Amino acid sequence: MIPLSLMTPGDVARSVAVRARARRVALGLTQQEVADRSGVNIWTLRRFEASGKLAFDALIRVAVVLDAIEAFGTLFPEPEYRSLDEVIDRPKRQRGKRRTVAT
Repeated sequence: MIPLSLMTPGDVARSVAVRARARRVALGLTQQEVADRSGVNIWTLRRFEASGKLAFDALIRVAVVLDAIEAFGTLFPEPEYRSLDEVIDRPKRQRGKRRTVAT
C-alpha cells in the first residue's frame, strides 16, 4: 500500500472510502442500514463509497456506525518533544497587534 503522504487528496479520500466499504461489509451491514443508522442519505453514502466524496460531519456519523470513530483521535497529533530543551526552545507564537478604530 502506498503511504498516505505520497497520495493526492483525492486518492486519500478514495482509500478511506474503500476501507469504509470493507469495514461495512465485514460488519455485515448493508448500505441502507448504514444510511439509516447514520442519518446519511443512501445516495450520499453510495457516492462516498464510489468516489470518496463526503462531508466531514457525515463521515464522522458513518464512522460511528462502523465503530471506527477512534481513528479520528489520531488526526492532528500533538507535537512530541524528546527533551525539555525542545519545549523551551520552540518558537513563541506571535500575535498580531490590535487595531484601533478611529471614531
